[in-house]
Order: sequence, then structure tokens, then C-alpha cells
Amino acid sequence: MSTVLIIAGTDSSGGAGLTRDVRTLTRLDTHALCVVTAVTAQSDARFAALHVVPATLVQAQMSAALATRHVDAIKIGMLATRATVLAVAAALPAMAPPLVLDPVLASSSGGELLDEAGRRALCAALLPRTTLLTPNIPEAAALLGTRTARSDAELLEQATALLALGPAAVLLKGGHAAGPQASDLLLAAQAPPRWLRAPRIAAVRRGTGCALAAAIAAGLAAGLELGAACERAKQHVTELLRHAD
Repeated sequence: MSTVLIIAGTDSSGGAGLTRDVRTLTRLDTHALCVVTAVTAQSDARFAALHVVPATLVQAQMSAALATRHVDAIKIGMLATRATVLAVAAALPAMAPPLVLDPVLASSSGGELLDEAGRRALCAALLPRTTLLTPNIPEAAALLGTRTARSDAELLEQATALLALGPAAVLLKGGHAAGPQASDLLLAAQAPPRWLRAPRIAAVRRGTGCALAAAIAAGLAAGLELGAACERAKQHVTELLRHAD
């Protein structure tokens, strides 16, 4: 069984964060190691409180997890602060396995989950070490300091700009767009754009971004090529939206 190291925050509702990540990896027959970066108190409708785990403890968790067993991929979610971003970057092994970074900037139930200084540190310290960056449309705009994309052409333009910040590839998720299809754009250096499309489902589930990134990490850990890992992960999230979970 392959292993993914999850670095993320908790969600007391169980809908997103580490809980969603572990459930996703379990369904994909993947072992999970966990590093807690923050504890949140939230429900599906309301964000109540946030406690950030000290950066030194985040590093200690990473060191312990990496010493426990071989890690085949890393998935990073909520980081909350600049100090945590820098701590995670410093604790990554020199020869890190594939790294999927889901830039969690805000909770769907309200509440900022990465401050502005943290966003700048994320771009400088983590994106150049990232195998795949998985922002949604609002997150892409926030990272670039621009308006949200409103067309396939603008999605491509923003994915290209994000790629220039250092990740090996970008999966710009189109779930926040309109139209009959949910279209995600996979872009890697020196490769043609690849659109992953599925019928848009009239359902709302918290934690779909977490599930997608975790599922991609599971695929990479199992040795799947990046495009195949993204395709399988999108199918997983489509099923998650079709069925109450």
C-alpha cells in the first residue's frame, strides 16, 4: 500500500480538511500520515474559530511522520500563516516525492484560512517545489491579484501565470464557473493544455477541493502519470457530488 503525507487543518464538521483527506485516501487504498497545521471550529454554515498549531510543532510532526515510513507523495492543504508555510517548506526532504498543493485560502463556510503574508510566502517558498498546484477560480485570482476568470481563455491565461510562479503543473478547477460542464484545466510546462470535463452536478458538498487534491496525490503515490491521476481524481469527486457522503 502506497503512502501519502497529508499536511492540513482539521474541520470539526468533518466535511473538509484532514478528515476528508483521510477518507479519500482510505477509499483509494492508500495509507495516510498526518500533520495538523491548524484546528478549526466550523459547521456547514458557519466558521466559528481558528487555532494555529505552532510552527515548531508542525515541523516536529513532519519529522516524525517522515521517519515513520516511506512517503510516496505529499498533499498540502490549509497552512494558515506565513510561519507555517515557511516551517513546512524547511521541513520538506531535499528529494521530496510528488507534492500536490491545494492553496486553501478561505473556508466555504466563511473565514480566512491563509493570511496575505502567508500567500506571498506560499508563492515564494512552496510553489517552486510543487508538482501540481490545484487552485479553484477564486483562489487563482487571489494568488495572482487579479479578477476571477470568466472564460476558457482567461482560465488558460491565469493557469499560465500561475505556472510561471514555479510549480511543475497547474490544475485550475472550474467548479465555480457556470455552464453545463465542470471543466478543469491541466497545464504543464512544454505541454498542450488539457481540459478535464464532466457534466455539472447540481449539488453542493464541502471538501471537494480537499478530496480532489488528496485523490491526485494517491494516484501519484501509486505511480500513475499526472494526467491519469487527475482524471481518476475528477471521477472520484464527481461520484462524491452524486451521492450524499
